[in-house]
This record gives sequence, C-alpha cells and structure tokens, in this order.
Amino acid sequence: MKQERSYPRAVVTSKGERAIQGGHPWVYAAELLPQSDPLENGGLADVVTQGGKYLGTGLVSLSSKIRVRLISRNANDRFDRAFWERRLRYAIDYRRTVMGEQFCCCRLIFGEADQFPGLTVDRFGEMLVTQTLSAGMEALKPLIFPLLYQVLTEAGERITGIYERNDVGIRALEGLTEGKGFFPLDGVPVPESTRTVITENGIRYRVDFENGQKTGFFLDQKYNRQAVAELAAGKRVLDCFTHTGSFALNAARGGAAAVTAVDVSRTAVEMVRENAALNGLSQVVTPLEADIFDLLPRLEKEPGPAPYDLIILDPPAFTKSRKTVESAMRGYKELNYRAMKLLPRGGYLATCSCSHFATGELFERMLRSAARDAAVELRQIAARQQSPDHPILWNVPETNYLKFYLFQVV
Repeated sequence: MKQERSYPRAVVTSKGERAIQGGHPWVYAAELLPQSDPLENGGLADVVTQGGKYLGTGLVSLSSKIRVRLISRNANDRFDRAFWERRLRYAIDYRRTVMGEQFCCCRLIFGEADQFPGLTVDRFGEMLVTQTLSAGMEALKPLIFPLLYQVLTEAGERITGIYERNDVGIRALEGLTEGKGFFPLDGVPVPESTRTVITENGIRYRVDFENGQKTGFFLDQKYNRQAVAELAAGKRVLDCFTHTGSFALNAARGGAAAVTAVDVSRTAVEMVRENAALNGLSQVVTPLEADIFDLLPRLEKEPGPAPYDLIILDPPAFTKSRKTVESAMRGYKELNYRAMKLLPRGGYLATCSCSHFATGELFERMLRSAARDAAVELRQIAARQQSPDHPILWNVPETNYLKFYLFQVV
C-alpha cells in the first residue's frame, strides 16, 4: 500500500520529466509549471508530471535556480530519523569497503552521489568537517549531524567534533548566510584546536580545517599521489600549486632526488615547510613562494639542461561555470605548454583539472593542442579520476569532475 502523501506538489515540464526519468536528480526553477503548489524553502515536495504521475520527492530551495533536489524516487519512503540513519549507514559502509585502511581519512558524504544534496562531510581522523550548500540540508543539520556522530561512535570510531566550513559564497545562492565554527553535540566538549594531524599514504600532514582551502585538505587525489610516487625515484620534481605539499611529499617519499614545492600563497608554503619537517623530508622538499604562470616561462629561459625530470600540475578549478570555460582552457593550455617545453625528452608530466565544466573531452583536446605547439609527443602512462570516496554517478555528470593524466614527454 502506498503511503499517503502530504507534501506540496511540484509539477514539472516535459523537459524536467525527461531529465528525472533519465536519472538526474535536479529540477530547475524554469522546469516548474504554474499549477505547482506553494513550496516551502528547505522543505519537501513531491515532483509530479503534468498528468499527476509521481517522479520523486526532493528538498526545496526557493532562492536557487535548482528549485528541487531529489532524495528519493520511492513513493513509500518516510523521511524520518530512520530514513536518514539508513542513508548515513549506507554511505559509511560504502567507504569502509572501498577505502579500507584509508577510512580514517576520507570523504564520508559527497552530496548528490550519496543522496545528501548539497552536503559534504570530510573525515580527518577524529574530526569531521562539513560544508552545507543547500537550504534543504541546512534545515536537516540538527537531525543529520548528531546521527552521523552516533553511527560512527557506535561503530567504534572516535569522533571528537564536527566543524562547519560554511564560509563559501555559494551559500548566498541558497539564501543562506556564511559562517564557520563547531557544531554543538550534546555531551561532547568543544575541541580547543582547529588544527589536527592526519596520515594519508603513510605521510603525516598538519591540517588547518578552520582556515585551509575548502575543508582544509584535498582528499580526492590520494591514489593519484601514490601513482606519482611510483614514478619519482631519483628524479628532480617540480610540484606546482602544491597547497599542503601532498604531491611533493609523496614524490619525496617515493625516492625523488629533490622536490621543489611551489605555491603563490605564503600560508601554503609555510604549511609545506611544516609538513616536510613532520615527515623528516626537509632535506628533499624545498618550498617556494611564486606564481606558477611567471615561474614556468622564467625557468624555460634559463641556460643549461632542463632543471626537472617530473612536473606536477594540480591547479585550482579555473572555471566554475560554462560561461568561463573558454578562458579556463586557455589557462590550462598555457600551463601545460610551458611544462612540456621545460621538460627534457623522456621527462614525465602529471596534469589534472578539478573542474566539472572542463570536461574530459575538452581537457584532452587542450593537451593535444599544447603538445603540438610544444613540438612534443605524449606517451600516456595512466588516465585516472578521483578516489572512490568521491563516487561518480553516471546519471549525474556533475559528480564526475577530476581528470588526472600521467605522461612521458617523447
């Protein structure tokens, strides 16, 4: 017997209907028809066709172009505490399976890929760091966050706090205010520090989850870092956009002869220095504060043999919308062209993009163009994506964002 529905109805156009039936979980404001019921911001709505056929139930965001984000396609679901606990356990069990010993340091919730639209939860050992980017998840925080703590602690995992990194401008598109701080958990004292130490791939890092980029540390490249380490033995390495020094330290641990870790941020450079010392790698890793777009052409002009055997390009997302894709691809090409010119024949290039809008097709086209202009050929070693704690749903292309390539320049 079907559950009696008590939620307002969001009636969608035929275009919206096709998108949902194709597996995509978003309903845009432009896809809602006037016969829809009044919707409540952060509340639930049943999405239906013009003929009244049920398509799913989702969370409403009245300030966003994405008006409804589906959380279920089952008309019998009850969206109570038990529902969200089941969904949390499902996400956590998945990470235990795919991450193994790396479960202590991974992404536990990856938004739509886990059917928690607009919610990110990263685990840094005993600390959980969250970003809440939709009105619906904001309304559900008082239920979901204590449940998450409960599920993990009952499973024997020690969690000492939940820190919110909601200091991001995208919240304004949801009508939400910015801010950051510890989420109050009953019976759990507020931690004194917003820094911690994690271990990934056998390397220790100091993580500043209050002030670091995003949630404080990028977890999606962990296995790509291992792939770089496997190539690094005896090589002189240039790690561009190093952030916390993660690629640089993996290369050093892989036996690199010397590693230069470059970032334009002085704070990042100091963090690299700390992390190198923490791992006993200060003699191998040299932090450098510089703008990569200035540094690469300057290095290319210097006389003498090529200074590096392996160059790593891990830039921030150059585009966060379709409108700026063209200029972003020019930026990616400039970087890759300069790196290819700087490397000797037989040298190695690790290059990536973390922008969903810079699609795999566009990125590969850019690499071919850069190689042609640099008068080199690329011998592909590996083409990789994000680690499996950032799962890709094939019906939600927005979850497929990281492109990572390893090449030998020949």
